[in-house]
Amino acid sequence: MKKIASFTVDHTVLETGIYVSRIDGDITTYDLRTRKPNGTDFMDHSTMHTFEHMFATYVRNSSIADDVIYFGPMGCQTGFYLLVRNADNGKVLEVTKKVLSDIISHDGDVFGNSEIECGNYRTLDLQKAKSEAKLYLDILNTRVQTFKYN
Repeated sequence: MKKIASFTVDHTVLETGIYVSRIDGDITTYDLRTRKPNGTDFMDHSTMHTFEHMFATYVRNSSIADDVIYFGPMGCQTGFYLLVRNADNGKVLEVTKKVLSDIISHDGDVFGNSEIECGNYRTLDLQKAKSEAKLYLDILNTRVQTFKYN
């Protein structure tokens, strides 16, 4: 059986950052790697869940809203996938940083924080999402992002 593209990336050398995972026609899959793979510090469920709610809502209300296809967590608890139609890497990075800043400064309830809106709303924790956003924004601001795995 053919390996999927993400399993061909050497996770032993992969660092945190933003990467183009694959391009399928006009859809680019971004790997938003907030944690080093196979390290000792993985996102807990509450952090991952809340960050997903916040990032997905803000990015779907951003300047690339009409081109966002999907945003969701990686099962390995080290990041998220963002799928964007007609993507421009520079614009996606700019929007990602803006969304992270919006999460950090968010004042109010977590988006989708009710039994009607979410299948597991009791696990949402805004402070954890803010901490994750700060951690990732610091990473993106610390070094140049090439969008390439190697």
